[in-house]
Amino acid sequence: MAHLIRHKITNKLTNAAHTVSHKSQAKVSGVFARLGFQAATDEEGLGFAECDDLDYDYRQGMQMDVLRGEEEEGGDMEGEGELEGDTRYQRDGTGQRQSTLKSGGSLEEDKPKITSWEAGWNVTNAIQGMFVLGLPYAILHGGYLGLFLIIFAAVVCCYTGKILIACLYEENEDGIKVRVRDSYVDIANACCAPRFPALGGHVVNVAQIIELVMTCILYVVVSGNLMYNSFPSFPVSQKAWSVLATAALLPCAFLKNLKAVSKFSLLCTLAHFVINILVIAYCLSRAREWAWEKVKFYIDVKKFPISIGIIVFSYTSQIFLPSLEGNMQKPSEFHCMMDWTHITACVLKGLFALVAYLTWADATKEVITDNLPSTIRAVVNLFLVAKALLSYPLPFFAAVEVLEKSLFQDGGRALFPDCYGPGGQLKTWGLGLRVGLVVFTLLMAVFVPHFALLMGLTGSLTGAGLCFLLPSLFHLKLQWRNLLWHHVFFDVSIFVIGGICAISGLIHSIEGLIEAFRYNIHD
Repeated sequence: MAHLIRHKITNKLTNAAHTVSHKSQAKVSGVFARLGFQAATDEEGLGFAECDDLDYDYRQGMQMDVLRGEEEEGGDMEGEGELEGDTRYQRDGTGQRQSTLKSGGSLEEDKPKITSWEAGWNVTNAIQGMFVLGLPYAILHGGYLGLFLIIFAAVVCCYTGKILIACLYEENEDGIKVRVRDSYVDIANACCAPRFPALGGHVVNVAQIIELVMTCILYVVVSGNLMYNSFPSFPVSQKAWSVLATAALLPCAFLKNLKAVSKFSLLCTLAHFVINILVIAYCLSRAREWAWEKVKFYIDVKKFPISIGIIVFSYTSQIFLPSLEGNMQKPSEFHCMMDWTHITACVLKGLFALVAYLTWADATKEVITDNLPSTIRAVVNLFLVAKALLSYPLPFFAAVEVLEKSLFQDGGRALFPDCYGPGGQLKTWGLGLRVGLVVFTLLMAVFVPHFALLMGLTGSLTGAGLCFLLPSLFHLKLQWRNLLWHHVFFDVSIFVIGGICAISGLIHSIEGLIEAFRYNIHD
């Protein structure tokens, strides 16, 4: 018993000395939370203090194991009151923090983590998807500068992905980096706190919804385009093919999870790589006819900014990087994973775009498979349509989740009642939201059937913001004290260049859409 009391007194004194050493408001907020008070002025401080305490508990693990064993032996004498009184295992005064942490820790350990290779595969799927089919069209209007832009965008997106993850971490008093944020939204909210603590999250959510919905629209557009060019003799227009594709997508409105769809993702990705290889093989078979003289250093001033948006959009992956890094077995390998995935994507995209453009030169179309001979085109395009339709549920489901959380499930701040019943069944208005979203993607695909222009518009509107502007801005705001001069220079340069490209691409994409409507230009 005396040994138990001595351990408790030692731990209390250690805790007191540890908390007094906190020098920032965030850590002070954590101390108040440990004592059962609410420090509402700095919610991020609570998260920092909790992560800091978890690190402290880890370093004091052996001592805690001894203490827990002795507490169990003296449980009949002490009762549960002593356990609840141990404030280091409580964050909100609810008690039982010790057992919660222990069980929570085991759950975290049992939760399957992904390797760096699996994480790299996910990033590759995002940045090496079917939207690379529009890259030769970017070379058509940019020449060698378009190739340089493919390399430049890979370097910048790789860098901004790394600094975005750096914004998830802060250093504790021992100089050890601990993860205090979990998502892109958390980073945005931290930058806008304390004056506008939720503004940044709303901005990121809106940009995320726009990008996800536009991705769904592009899948419908490309499906209609591919089917129309695969069977030109059929008396069916591109818009009609888009309607048929959307009819096949209506069951997405009833999705509760992506388990069924995820089974096809690996097969679809492998099929896409096979298609890329087939296209490149056909181009290589015509290597003697390549038009090197068509690749020049001049640019089409009106259409090249659209190409910038196309290239940027093909590299967008920043939205899910925080979650991906948090689920890696070895987060320290994240930087290496980003390097080899973006180098690989850069090489493959550059070769694909250049080889395809050299083969068809000025006849290059917005979707490069439309340039293939009719015998090959139909088979390749059917595979691509299948991939597009099976890829549609992924961004659709993500957009639905963001909308449902914001409009129906945001606690007492939700605009509408919860769209799920007590048994988890989907209510009428929830189903209406999903069906309405599918119909909206169809209407956009029918009235704006221009793949490259829509891709350039999306890349300029949200791609540049999520990949260039916001990561560099957040990095400067949250990590300013730790940045060297060259980091500041890189961040400011990326923000300025990204802003110019975004504004220019947005203006010229809108002008291109207006021109297409005015003169009834078809893809």
